[in-house]
Amino acid sequence: MLSTTLSDFRKETKQYLDKVTNERETLIINRGKDTGVVIISLEEYNSLKATLHEMSSKKNMEVLDESIKQFKEGKMRERKLIE
Repeated sequence: MLSTTLSDFRKETKQYLDKVTNERETLIINRGKDTGVVIISLEEYNSLKATLHEMSSKKNMEVLDESIKQFKEGKMRERKLIE
């Protein structure tokens, strides 16, 4: 995770964005006391959105939990997520 000020981000925008996209870094730009902005790559954002979607229903969570349990016990079987 990287952290910088808005002034430094303006000076080094390309370098910071390269680290976010190429090295999957998370960048926090501090904007004052207890305020700031977080920048993540599009790939990371899409991954977070997909995870949120998968965890958005109780049934999906139950299926995922059961799959994890079976994987840990070596009893794997293919199941599809229920929307």
